[in-house]
Amino acid sequence: MSALTLELTQEKLARVVFDLPGSKVNTLGQAVLADWEQLLTDLESRQDVRGLLLLSGKPGNFIAGADLKELGSIPASPDVTRKLVQRGLNVIARIERLPFPTVALIDGSCLGGGLEVALGFDYRLGGSNPKTELGFPEVKIGLIPGWGGTQRMCRIIGPPLALDLICTSENVKTDKACELGILFNAMPSDRLEEEAKRLLAWSATSGDWQDTRRKKQQPVGLSEDQASFIFAVARAQVLAKTKGQLPAPMAAIDAIEKGCNKPLDEGLKAETEAFVHLAGSTISRNLIAVFFMTQRLQKDPGVANASVHPANVERVGVVGAGIMGAGIAGAHLRRGVPTLLLDVNAGALNKGKDAIVQTMQSRIKIGRMSPEEMLAALSQLSTGIISDLSPLNDRDVIIEAVVENEDVKTKLYRDLQPHLRPDAILASNTSTISITRMAQAVEKPENFAGMHFFNPVDRMQLVEVIRGSKTSDATVVTLVALAKRLGKSPIVVRDCPGFLVNRILFPYMNESLALLEEGADPRAIDKAAVAFGMPMGPITLNDLVGLDTALYAGRVVNSAFADRARNARILGELVAAGRLGQKSGAGFYGYSKDGKGADDPALAAILEKCRSAQRTIDAEEITDRLFLAMLVEASLVLAEGIVRDPTDVDMGLILGIGFPAFRGGILRWADTLGMDKVLSRLSKYEPLGKRFQPTEPMRQLASAKRGFFG
Repeated sequence: MSALTLELTQEKLARVVFDLPGSKVNTLGQAVLADWEQLLTDLESRQDVRGLLLLSGKPGNFIAGADLKELGSIPASPDVTRKLVQRGLNVIARIERLPFPTVALIDGSCLGGGLEVALGFDYRLGGSNPKTELGFPEVKIGLIPGWGGTQRMCRIIGPPLALDLICTSENVKTDKACELGILFNAMPSDRLEEEAKRLLAWSATSGDWQDTRRKKQQPVGLSEDQASFIFAVARAQVLAKTKGQLPAPMAAIDAIEKGCNKPLDEGLKAETEAFVHLAGSTISRNLIAVFFMTQRLQKDPGVANASVHPANVERVGVVGAGIMGAGIAGAHLRRGVPTLLLDVNAGALNKGKDAIVQTMQSRIKIGRMSPEEMLAALSQLSTGIISDLSPLNDRDVIIEAVVENEDVKTKLYRDLQPHLRPDAILASNTSTISITRMAQAVEKPENFAGMHFFNPVDRMQLVEVIRGSKTSDATVVTLVALAKRLGKSPIVVRDCPGFLVNRILFPYMNESLALLEEGADPRAIDKAAVAFGMPMGPITLNDLVGLDTALYAGRVVNSAFADRARNARILGELVAAGRLGQKSGAGFYGYSKDGKGADDPALAAILEKCRSAQRTIDAEEITDRLFLAMLVEASLVLAEGIVRDPTDVDMGLILGIGFPAFRGGILRWADTLGMDKVLSRLSKYEPLGKRFQPTEPMRQLASAKRGFFG
């Protein structure tokens, strides 16, 4: 079946509906391009057509873009890539050469290759469907627009705006697209066809469509000074954001700079050459893999049993109005979930409510919330004092977010029991304490689980749903569904010390301390981690979370995995000296009011007392030891069945600690290196301890010449 259906209207307009069979969205794969080629051959030979209308048969979707499965399988062959790219370019060029005016009716998402097709039309009209948005997400998958997007867009809206749209990958809604000039006009969806017919009739009479085409074929005409300024600014902005680790945005700038002042055909050649160098690259493959891993998480119900369905959650209670509790309550309120927030006294509650309001106000400032939406959200908030737990008796889910102390938590659970509905779910926001052990304090352990949000809740997407030994599938799927309702990405984790993210993070943090005590400079350690792609180095991260917190949490994990732990003195010495990190003004670095860390001479004496050796450690060894220690632990997590799929490990680290997405995650990074090379690197550090000893699954993969992902 063809994805394109053609009918001739009474006005002798070719009305083409794009409706890809068997798919929720329209994508542009090789089979669909063949449909386009056949359609265009038909249209080019007809004498009875006066104009072309393109519509989508998918509500809320115009064209989602190129088929990512095909993009992800492009071989790293310039000749093959050029051939594939040229096919799409030819289709769009043929649309531009049709002997009558054309208009695309965009009433839904129009992204990537879909927008490139739309730019080949003479006019674009936008509908009122709330899902309508336009954009180029290609740099998010390590590519650039390859079917003329860099060249046509800069001719339609100008190079500065085109650069911003392409390099940031930010989508624009209908009104903004009209303001920029991408859309000719916008209107209610039910008027789109009527207005399109009017536009085609006017254009045919006025000849405007021919002027529009000529403009797209011409150079932009920037002066040398204009070009120098525009592209210098664009490069500086991209470098500041990417630290030079992502080649796609820079390639987009190069393509626009080389092509915008030339005729369109020459500009397209510049774009193709830039695209060819990116397609099939390791970074692009990794980022495409992350896209599909994200989709898997969105679809994953949390358990293998498809017959288990989530319970309906209409009301939620949050106990504890501190930083995490307030953040969790605010996340529910923003999604319209009535939420009861409890704490020990009115003062604590007021601080929690203030934090919720401040977060919402910050969202208003960046355009992610309106004042009306804030008022509606806050109207769903009620509060109370922990001394009276009876208001929780109508809650479907209660999330405990009190201090990270097992005795305090379990006492609260015992106090809660008389006030819980028989089917209510109790979840703990603990980051380290055993769910199985704490479940002994509740009457229905099957209704008890962990629901670990990450700080700050407003910005962190990951939620770990931790199942204890008696947690039921029904509880898991309900918490997974609730997390998704909040716009989060939940990963189900079997109970173990540190759960998923912290368990794999601690070897990385611990190794940074070992390196310090062996003579490495704190700045050198942080620099190596950032060069690898981490958002900040482990030394800075220690200061950020608080050295006292890091010390006590580290003891929990290190005692659980004593055979792989290396106890470092430095944290204890710094805490004893009152250096707790940013919150105290000094930790590994000294901090001023602006929060920036500076080298502190007072650290030297404490470091000297803790150092067992003093040697020069190069960046390669620092990088190897930080990330190979993580990799070994990640392999153990997978082997022990703590998570169900390698995707869970990689996405947990990408979403939870900012592991660089362009490396695909810790396991995919190992696959990229090759398991033989990983084992060779580990062998250099095995004398340091079991934390650098390859796991048996790693040895088996190396022997089979396979990776974690096959």
